[in-house]
Amino acid sequence: MRIRATVVFAVLALAALGAHAAAQRFRVGVDLVSLNITVTDGERHFVTDLDQAHFEVFEDGAKQDVTFFSKTQLPIALALLLDTSASMEERLRTAQEAAVGFARRLRPQDVAEVIDFDSKVEIVQAFSNDSKALETAIRNTTAGGSTSLYNALYISLKELKKVQARAADEIRRQAVIVLSDGEDTSSLLGYDEVLDLAKRSETVIYAIGLRSPRQETGKGFREAEFVLRTLSQETGGRAFFPDQAAQLPGIYDQISEELASQYTIGYTSNNQRRDGRWRRVVVRLDRQGLTARTKQGYYAPTMQ
Repeated sequence: MRIRATVVFAVLALAALGAHAAAQRFRVGVDLVSLNITVTDGERHFVTDLDQAHFEVFEDGAKQDVTFFSKTQLPIALALLLDTSASMEERLRTAQEAAVGFARRLRPQDVAEVIDFDSKVEIVQAFSNDSKALETAIRNTTAGGSTSLYNALYISLKELKKVQARAADEIRRQAVIVLSDGEDTSSLLGYDEVLDLAKRSETVIYAIGLRSPRQETGKGFREAEFVLRTLSQETGGRAFFPDQAAQLPGIYDQISEELASQYTIGYTSNNQRRDGRWRRVVVRLDRQGLTARTKQGYYAPTMQ
């Protein structure tokens, strides 16, 4: 059943005023900060054999005590966003096939939703682990209209918040994969509101900016590239900028492998101030030649 998100736009205008909602954590009696961490070597191969002792976590320069560690393949909640604006018409079939291939790789314990966005945003498949339903939703998307990227991201982050973990043993890795071939041209929300919500979420954003040779020097795509890179970097994800739609299957494969190779670490901050301020997080490893990537920080809780 298609859920028309155009009726949500009036809500979006109000929601933008309240974008400073829940801080980036879940409650288990105390405020536990959770980090999804990707570790790679010098050749960008994923490293999956580390233990808790190999990691050090620093918040605003102060070392933190890790209280939760997992390197198992935790369940995933994923929002798959497809740009179906008019400029995607010639490449939409290839993009659909790549997205279908990704959906087929989901495990039984994973859930995904499909969001179609052009001048409007539609959740064409709510969260499900039914690969056939996801495939049908992807294949039924059609091209037309302008690009409301920010609205789509905002809705996907709000949807993922509904499946947020309530306790340490219910941690579910959350991710957004967004495919777009251009700048936002029709959203009611702005970039700043979406970036703020992303930084307050538990969600990693993987961005795919599908460009054509004529777009590489265009101002609009340069701005879109900046937006996609920033959203990915702030949340611990990655940004890809293929020149051809034929490269999409390989990119989706990389994202799928990364999601299956991450560590999850949790800690209770030594800073007990509930001031709502941004706190910078850095993860270091005790092995030379390895790189740890995670979200760049979180907003402290506030007084209730």
